Amino acid sequence: MSTEGSPSNLENNLGQLIELAERITTADGSTRTIIPYLIIDRHSHERPPIPCLLMPSFCLFLQGTKKLHFGKNIFYAHPGDFLASIIDLPGTSQVVQATKESPFIGLRIDFTTQEIASVMLSAGIKVKPKDKKLSTGAFIGKYNADFLELLIRLLKLTSKPAEAPFVSALIKQEMIFRLLSGDYGHLFFQQVLFDQQADGIGKAIAWIKENFKRSFTAHELASYTNMSVSGLQHKFKIITSMGPLQYQKQLRLQEARRLMLSGTMDATTAALEVGYESLSQFNREYRRQFGLPPLQDIKTVQKSASESLQPDSRSWS
Repeated sequence: MSTEGSPSNLENNLGQLIELAERITTADGSTRTIIPYLIIDRHSHERPPIPCLLMPSFCLFLQGTKKLHFGKNIFYAHPGDFLASIIDLPGTSQVVQATKESPFIGLRIDFTTQEIASVMLSAGIKVKPKDKKLSTGAFIGKYNADFLELLIRLLKLTSKPAEAPFVSALIKQEMIFRLLSGDYGHLFFQQVLFDQQADGIGKAIAWIKENFKRSFTAHELASYTNMSVSGLQHKFKIITSMGPLQYQKQLRLQEARRLMLSGTMDATTAALEVGYESLSQFNREYRRQFGLPPLQDIKTVQKSASESLQPDSRSWS
């Protein structure tokens, strides 16, 4: 997205967005609005790392700072940044700058690849990739004053329930259009078509998500996607920053942690529920992923904040 627009316009629009978001909600956590694809994320204090699953979305950071960890990639998102993804990426999210006086505030816009493809077709957008190389499924960019004006219009719609369904759909199309026609369009384009360009990586990701509880080998997944094992491993790692088995392991561990944080299961039950056959392996991999054994980690997380820290498995928070 172009960075056009004077610093003063950016600052004014950013301030207006923060004010509108605070009018809509002053509650910590993720708040769904009357606009189905718009979610406001707000936290009045710093939070420890929690598991997250970044869904296809466009996340804008208005105030405060977040640290996001996906595979070997670490992103620091500050006011003025956006985080975009067209695939599901497991990782961890941590609010590293937030206070009661100046809480962390972010907006999440959910979309689908079908919506992006529809806008490309309707608007006749032809985006040429800058090279033939695949790129990671998530990236950080800078938004501009014009895009913030679209968001201001969107947040104002939350007080107009009669207009919101129709007008918000039009605004969403315009947002996608600006993303595709801006400086980062080639990244969105590459990701929308990565299923074809990456010879079935999208198919592999979808299969693992649906079957993360069952064991599989790289050979089995390669055969399912009509790829060589080496080709699958290489392209999967470029797009997700991890290999297929590590991707599955992260999904398992995050789901186990979510179940324990919700208070519905102990460590043994959660491990079995997500597909582990060995409790010692689960404990070992859990500690490697989250830094502490399961029971100690859950107690630490629950004690570290006054709010509930149960993660939303579909959330970027």
